[in-house]
Amino acid sequence: MAKILVVDDDSDIVEATQLFLTREGHQVEAAYNRQDGLKKVTSFQPDLLILDVIMEQPDDGFSMAQELRRAGNKVPILMLTSVGSVSGLTFGKDSLMVPVDDFQSKPIEPAKLIEKVNQLLKR
Repeated sequence: MAKILVVDDDSDIVEATQLFLTREGHQVEAAYNRQDGLKKVTSFQPDLLILDVIMEQPDDGFSMAQELRRAGNKVPILMLTSVGSVSGLTFGKDSLMVPVDDFQSKPIEPAKLIEKVNQLLKR
C-alpha cells in the first residue's frame, strides 16, 4: 500500500502507530527526532508523514513541516501531538506556521488514526 514515515520521540507511540498501520498493509518507517526525520524523508520518500510537535525542541514538528514545505515537498502531513493538552493552547493547521494537512491530538484511537491516514492518502 503506502509508505508512511512516523517522526516522534516517544517510542511507545511510534511502535503502536507502526503496529496499527502495518496491519493495514502499509510500509512504516520511524525516526525519533527532526534531523533523522528529514534524512528519512529523502531516503524513504514516504507517501505520508506522521509528525509530532515536541521532540528535542518544543517546536521541532512545526520547524520540520515548515522546512519541508519551503523545500517544495508536498507529502501529506498528519500532525499528531499532545501539545494542546500540555500547553493549554489550541493549535490547528495554518499555511505558514503549521503547514500540515491535518492536526490531531494524542492519544488518538486506532480507528481514527487509520481513518485520517486513509483520507490523506486519497488526496
